Amino acid sequence: MKLRLSDEDAAFREEMRTFFTTQIPQDIRDTVAARRELSKEQIVESQRVMNAAGLAVPNWPVEWGGKDWTPLQRHLWHEEMQLAAVPAPLAFNASMVGPVIAAFGSQEIKERFLPATANLDIWWSQGFSEPDAGSDLASLRTTAVREGDEYVVNGQKTWTTLGQYGDWIFTLVRTDPSVKKQAGISFLLIDMTSPGLTVRPIELIDGGHEVNEVFFEDVRVPVENLVGEENKGWDYAKFLLGNERVGVAPVGSTKRILAEAKEIAGDRIAQEPLLAARVAELENELLALELTALRVVAHSADGKPHPASSVLKLKGTELQQAVTELVVDLAGPLSLASGAGEGSDVPDWARVATPQYLNYRKASIYGGSNEVQRQIISKTILGL
Repeated sequence: MKLRLSDEDAAFREEMRTFFTTQIPQDIRDTVAARRELSKEQIVESQRVMNAAGLAVPNWPVEWGGKDWTPLQRHLWHEEMQLAAVPAPLAFNASMVGPVIAAFGSQEIKERFLPATANLDIWWSQGFSEPDAGSDLASLRTTAVREGDEYVVNGQKTWTTLGQYGDWIFTLVRTDPSVKKQAGISFLLIDMTSPGLTVRPIELIDGGHEVNEVFFEDVRVPVENLVGEENKGWDYAKFLLGNERVGVAPVGSTKRILAEAKEIAGDRIAQEPLLAARVAELENELLALELTALRVVAHSADGKPHPASSVLKLKGTELQQAVTELVVDLAGPLSLASGAGEGSDVPDWARVATPQYLNYRKASIYGGSNEVQRQIISKTILGL
């Protein structure tokens, strides 16, 4: 089963495919295709090429660089980007803080931050999770006490992805401890060069440095950096997390890795019925996920993602993990050779198999853990 496109949408898809395969530098696409870690410079360069062509933030309002596309066109943009092994615009900028500022920020904040956010002149970090407030994010304890025209921020954030590159951090802080926990939270923008702000690396199970702890010790933040209203930050956080969940169903990239796995398996698929059934099941589930993604975007309204975005988050991350596990199984003992040097006979795809498999263990946790998504689905969709 395949999606059937109109002539107009087919032409749009071809336009996106041509752009992504000809305008994004080949070294960047090769790095993504090889499942190697991109440098900061590669991520910035890719997004700036897209932004110069008006393709970096199509989900934003048109006045701030967005596109008046149909939901299907936006889906095709995203899928063709992933199929071409092009890194998506930095999610913290394009899918998280940008839409929040565009929807809830003052005109001054929009003018100050949105152009630089789209062009990745500012690298944003996300300051949400804390050591005792991950899935139960509303229990966060980082405080912001107002003193005149400033907030004084104290506390700690953790799992701050790529925070070592961050220029600014959008942060949930508690501004009113006297009310129920969801009601006393605000959304602050904080310069990461501020005195009292410290970033410390966390080494992951795959040996990489991707996430960090961020500490705030009497960090002074101008009140003008507050997004929207004080104590309304939980509403903005829910808006942001809904957009994040839509973005963590990478159908295109998962398709690309599965296609690579099929090529690696070769004749084994015809010779091993269990492997053939495993591949067929993954392909069918990816198709179902793609159709669900289209339905979610098509039925999202008033800036509020459809509740089924939780289904995308849940199933999308499960499929990411299943496909990376398939690659490890195809590599067999070679998957243990992640430290092999360039002169090794171990193929590159096998060397990166286990690190990527380990890295994607995080996928079912970030953006709201999959256990939380099941609760959302049971309440908002199934009415249980």
